[in-house]
Amino acid sequence: MIFAYFLGMCSYLAVSKKVATAVGLGAAVIFVLAITVPLNWLLDQYLLQEGALIWLGPEYADFDLSFLSFIMFIATIATMVQLVEIVVEKFSPGLYNSLGIFLPLIAVNCAILGGSLFMQSREIETLGLALNYGIGSGIGWFLAIVAIAAIREKIRYSNVPAPLRGLGITFIITGLMAIGFMSFGGMLTGGDDEGAQDEMETVDGMVTVQKDHKASDLVIESKNDTDNKY
Repeated sequence: MIFAYFLGMCSYLAVSKKVATAVGLGAAVIFVLAITVPLNWLLDQYLLQEGALIWLGPEYADFDLSFLSFIMFIATIATMVQLVEIVVEKFSPGLYNSLGIFLPLIAVNCAILGGSLFMQSREIETLGLALNYGIGSGIGWFLAIVAIAAIREKIRYSNVPAPLRGLGITFIITGLMAIGFMSFGGMLTGGDDEGAQDEMETVDGMVTVQKDHKASDLVIESKNDTDNKY
């Protein structure tokens, strides 16, 4: 989500100075996405969508509560973030102090809300697919923040120009990483382009055949006209 839609950039930039801190926050994001995306899928399927309340009776078939999506999704996310905060504070006080204010701010992290909104807009069909989508999105965010944290730890020993030190070089590195990851998107459409090219060749072949038939018809007609004259 970071490299494709630049969601969750605030915590991505602020907590990526050390790999240990980035790993802790990334694990928390994976956990929150793995829980909230399936829960919000259930809310969307059985409460929010138009006609979702039909299980209460036929008289509720016309109800549409989709305008409550943002409120319900954020409430679910905030609840899970509070649970994560309690667990981290109990079992890892050092990580809790390192994350600071950014741990409770996961509740308003646009990457967390984006996972649920993308799930809704892409109309994921089953609960298992929603769980898979949530875990996959969390792992992607985890890998992104750990990668930038590792680079930022190594770049401290590099001779970076003064105007680019800090967030400047971090933004440049993030942009280059985004370009690199976006290149993998072309691998998913290569087969479709090949199929479209084959279809175009077939169409061209049909047009060529039709043109050839028309040309032969013209030749036959011209020969018949010549024979009639004699």
